[in-house]
Amino acid sequence: MIKLQIIGNLGKDCIVKEVNGKNVINFSVVHSERYKDIQGNQKERATWVECAYWTDKTGVVPYLTKGKTVYAEGYPEADAYMNKDNLPSGTLRMRVMSLQLVGGTGGENSSQSSATNSTSSYSAPAAAASPVMSTPVADDLPF
Repeated sequence: MIKLQIIGNLGKDCIVKEVNGKNVINFSVVHSERYKDIQGNQKERATWVECAYWTDKTGVVPYLTKGKTVYAEGYPEADAYMNKDNLPSGTLRMRVMSLQLVGGTGGENSSQSSATNSTSSYSAPAAAASPVMSTPVADDLPF
């Protein structure tokens, strides 16, 4: 089994669709990384992950808006293709099994702030038979 864990910001508001009687929440997460190249120039690289979260728990939808930070776990899928300039390109996707809202709100009104300030966790239904990460106890840490 290959498991993918990502922390990043939502690139746009999520979209909820119903497929064969089941809900799927689609969203994209970006992780930006800054580094210096060999010449010492500052560079930035962004990695995008397209996410699909199959769940009946759609209460999280109002909080999955552009710019929010999320932590997601799931199974990766990758596709390679030729882009419009005939150059090789690819897409990284993840079937989300567990989702957590991370961090504060950054300037929203106080009623929403109290709902999202703490970390909230949502997991796929038990029928999906996925392992859900729990918060480690200090004694469980390998160092």
